[in-house]
Amino acid sequence: MGFIQVSRGTRDILPDEVIYWQHVEATARQLLHQAAYRELRTPIFEQTNLFERGIGEATDVVGKEMYTFKDRGDRSITLRPEGTAGAVRSFIENKLHAQGGVQRLWYIGPMFRYERPQAGRQRQFHQIGLECLGSTDARADAEVIAIASQLLNALGVSEWKLSLNSLGTTEDRQRYREALVNYLNDYKDDLDTDSQDRLKRNPLRILDSKDPQTQHIAQSAPSILNYLGPDSKKHFDQVQQLLTDLGIDYQLTPSLVRGLDYYTHTAFEFELDGLGSQATVCGGGRYDGLVSELGGPETPAVGWAIGMERLIMLLQNAEIALNQSLDFYCVARGPEAEAQALLICQNLRKNGFSVEMDLSGSAFGKQLKRANRSGAIACLILGDTEACDRTVQLKWLASGEQESIAQADLSDLTSQLQNKLNAAKANSST
Repeated sequence: MGFIQVSRGTRDILPDEVIYWQHVEATARQLLHQAAYRELRTPIFEQTNLFERGIGEATDVVGKEMYTFKDRGDRSITLRPEGTAGAVRSFIENKLHAQGGVQRLWYIGPMFRYERPQAGRQRQFHQIGLECLGSTDARADAEVIAIASQLLNALGVSEWKLSLNSLGTTEDRQRYREALVNYLNDYKDDLDTDSQDRLKRNPLRILDSKDPQTQHIAQSAPSILNYLGPDSKKHFDQVQQLLTDLGIDYQLTPSLVRGLDYYTHTAFEFELDGLGSQATVCGGGRYDGLVSELGGPETPAVGWAIGMERLIMLLQNAEIALNQSLDFYCVARGPEAEAQALLICQNLRKNGFSVEMDLSGSAFGKQLKRANRSGAIACLILGDTEACDRTVQLKWLASGEQESIAQADLSDLTSQLQNKLNAAKANSST
């Protein structure tokens, strides 16, 4: 019988890659804490109508990509395809709006869409997202964009491009929709099949088509920026000025519409070089009508989500080195020495050191070879002599320097050991 393989569209994240995930998560967690965003954890599956009402039944996400099934109670359940709808549902259900003021929330976790798997796009994928609920102020738009740019910069990703657009109000968008349909009707037979279907149910999505001929037609389409009402234009002008004041470069992209129906006013995307067709790593915008659409009070909001797979793929391609050095590798030979080694390792771990203990029981030569391959700064060596004397041999692997230390003194030497480790790490990195 053959072994069972991972399901199509999912993948294992192995230890050598996990360090990148941990780095991104830790960097985001610290930065979002500094910006007063609080973490929210919502269920991985929700009632299907949450996404039908929130995202829009005419979208590709709802129409083609959701993992939807009936549970044993004959209820329609969907694995979350994105994070905003669930965050808003939680905001309403738990009456976070009753706390007053602005609610700054963020989340992290897996999402699910039935798409053709490719590099940077899986059927189970992961996002970090934030939502700022309760403010119509253009500064909220600028703040969330600034946080996204700060996170990318903090991760060493500086070659990004910010595309910016405004979708205006529902009324603005309806006026633009009519003008766009009038224009596209003249080219209906030249549009790709998906765009011909979208012409009736979601014409703005045609602007985001990847079909070359449709893209050529869309280039001459009317611009939504010419259909913004006075208030929408004022808001968008303010956002642009604030980004300029922050020193954040952007490019006006009237064809940027995003793939979800709930967006209003500001829409934006961050694209990265080196990712090919999957260049968009962060996308978001304002969604002032979503909270009320899902049964809550009128609440303006703006947010974004970052695709972690694409971001981590770029970090790996750029060969950005992450420090995951091991402090000590412990080798022992003989029953008494091995028992003492376990105690020594646990005590060092309690004092904050990272320690790997060799469990092979093989000869010292083989264990020391593994110690050299482990990336550890130093090696702890115990044999029959050390077990009898209650000592340990401490060998600094880079220099080969070795010294004998009483086991009882190891806990008292914590600061000295830490200083020596830091010095050894500094020498190895220069």
